[in-house]
Amino acid sequence: MAKKNHPILTSDITLTLIYRCIRGYSSTFRMSVENENVWMNHVKNGGVVLLCCWHQQFFSAIRHFQNYRPYRPPLMISRSTDGEVIAGVASRTGWDPVRGSSSKGGRDALHEMIDRLKERRVAAHIVDGPRGPIGIIKPGAIRLAQESNAVIIPFYTSADRAWYFNSWDHFMIPKPFARVTIRFGDIFPVRQTSTEEEFEQQRLDLEKTMLDSLITK
Repeated sequence: MAKKNHPILTSDITLTLIYRCIRGYSSTFRMSVENENVWMNHVKNGGVVLLCCWHQQFFSAIRHFQNYRPYRPPLMISRSTDGEVIAGVASRTGWDPVRGSSSKGGRDALHEMIDRLKERRVAAHIVDGPRGPIGIIKPGAIRLAQESNAVIIPFYTSADRAWYFNSWDHFMIPKPFARVTIRFGDIFPVRQTSTEEEFEQQRLDLEKTMLDSLITK
């Protein structure tokens, strides 16, 4: 039997409070952003972009990603209680949560993501979420980019001072007033593939591109 979401944790009042706490906490970060114009120009010129990051690093980007509100970008989020909280924060940030994951509702969520990405031309995807394992990119990122004719833009967050949780992903939260950097990588073009071997090689190529940024303590 599926677990029900906790009614207090997922109430509208609680989710709004969590969002405001995250926003207030993130406002202490001394933020810098690198290489953002590469993908934004691609979108302005008619391209489609899928922003991809590790589960470990998404918290640091929440404050800056409010700037993408005009795109109303979709983001796939699991149907768990944790996912309900993340979805509540994401929607208040101006993003459009699509509920589902590899363990539940993933196929329908992927089709919904494809449709919304084609329409809005910007979306985001957490490549190893929601359960990992760490450092392994799941096939959904490649499939999503192929079906929507999108390029992938990896992005990475780092902080000069941070806490790392004792969780599967070593989840990172920058300490107050930390210097936080969001760095967008170069365009990763995604090819159409005709065999499982070609598809897997492309997934491995993306994984190799992104692995250097991952903190594995």
